[in-house]
Amino acid sequence: MVLLQGLDKITARIKTFEVEVGRSKSFGVLDIFVERCVYSKPIFKPESLALIKIKDNSDRLSEVQFRGWMFASSPALNALENPVYDISVLVCKNSDKQSKKSSSVEPIE
Repeated sequence: MVLLQGLDKITARIKTFEVEVGRSKSFGVLDIFVERCVYSKPIFKPESLALIKIKDNSDRLSEVQFRGWMFASSPALNALENPVYDISVLVCKNSDKQSKKSSSVEPIE
């Protein structure tokens, strides 16, 4: 499970929400699909990374606007470029179904 934070730049509202690995969640006109979530071992500096695919459904043709790794410690390193929304990873959460190292699913195309 990934804890994400979304910012609507028009209304200046921030929403924090969780997305299960292998599931998608809507934020405004964006569909956010989490393919993988990885967090570092305790001996290193704590870091959460998520492989995310974001589709923009604002027009008739839904297109992938972002696909890549997002880093919790450096959100600007690989950010979504959207005039209305910002999405950032806060943390990968552990669940009983996931291993303590990482979780992933096969991407759905």
